[in-house]
Amino acid sequence: MVSSPVNITLLAGGVGGAKMAEGFASIEKVNLSIIGNIGDDEIFHGLLVSPDIDTLTYTLSGLVNKSQGWGVKNDTYRSLSTLSLLGNETWMSLGDSDFGLHIYRTEKLKNGERLSNIVNDIAKAFKIKPKILIPTDDRVQTRVKTKRGWISFQEYFVREKCRPKVLSLKYQGIEKASPTKEALEALENADLIVLAPSNPLLSIAPILEIKGIKDKLKRCNAPIISISPLIAGKAIKGPTVEIMKSLGLKTNSIGVAELYKDFVDAMVIDKKDKDLNKEILKMGINVKNYNIYMRDIEEKKLLAKN
Repeated sequence: MVSSPVNITLLAGGVGGAKMAEGFASIEKVNLSIIGNIGDDEIFHGLLVSPDIDTLTYTLSGLVNKSQGWGVKNDTYRSLSTLSLLGNETWMSLGDSDFGLHIYRTEKLKNGERLSNIVNDIAKAFKIKPKILIPTDDRVQTRVKTKRGWISFQEYFVREKCRPKVLSLKYQGIEKASPTKEALEALENADLIVLAPSNPLLSIAPILEIKGIKDKLKRCNAPIISISPLIAGKAIKGPTVEIMKSLGLKTNSIGVAELYKDFVDAMVIDKKDKDLNKEILKMGINVKNYNIYMRDIEEKKLLAKN
């Protein structure tokens, strides 16, 4: 008897989310839908740049620069050099091929297209089998408060290199944002929902805090699993630990579990963190221990299968 495909919906940020997406996409009989973070989106040189969605796109199409985990492999930077010569700020590294995607996206938006449709059209053009979805067509931007005031996430992450202490976070525009029908359907029709090992505050929260998303998760019948982005109190990538610490959260997988405990059924944490199992189980969350680092495609596939 031939088994039916499994519908998996993945909530994801950039690099960590893309790794998990690669793992699921490599398994036969998996229909993968990815709801990606758009809180990092920002305008550069008059163009809308969507870093996490683009990282998912480049990774699943095989075009990603693997040495850095984002951007296009073998890209050139002549456009950026010209912009720098003309006096533009060029701290956001955008390659020439990357510029082509941003030009396309911005032009379509100016012509009145839904961002969801644009993301879908790009995925088709790049011959990507999984569905890449966005949680809202409205503008939501993650803002970071430092002692000098509020700045965008990209200013904090790229320009300031995560150096300032984070005093607070907000998701500008989220109160008025409506979830896309595609994202809600992906959650409704899922056999399994997975929260990728992405930053819970910067990548996952801008999805969860959109009106209707978290309520949908609380009501859905599919099991919900979270994969921790932390191993032995250290982030696999990015400023997760520093931000959690500055905001008074526990800087290990227990801190991540506390953020998700209202709707997550199970959590996957690294084998090195078995000592945390008991505390997470007390929250009513089942725990599994695996190698979650995902160094290569085989480790990504193995974690996805487990």
